[in-house]
Amino acid sequence: MSDSKPVAAQKTPYKVELKEGKKYAWCACGLSQNQPFCDGSHKTTDLVPSLFTAENSGDHWLCGCKGTANRPFCDGSHKNL
Repeated sequence: MSDSKPVAAQKTPYKVELKEGKKYAWCACGLSQNQPFCDGSHKTTDLVPSLFTAENSGDHWLCGCKGTANRPFCDGSHKNL
């Protein structure tokens, strides 16, 4: 269970609508059935979700490949897969 590596849920980002001030848990392991959000599937790994509060309402692009350096937001890392 140590040194788990995330699974790319998809090779493109997820476009999601976030609400300002709402808390979210972004799936960091790639195993969630509720992508891009956590459903607890990480419990079989040593990975944990990234918790964040939306700074503003509207559409945002959340990482689907799980390789972003700007969790939970897409930084284009999927282009290198």
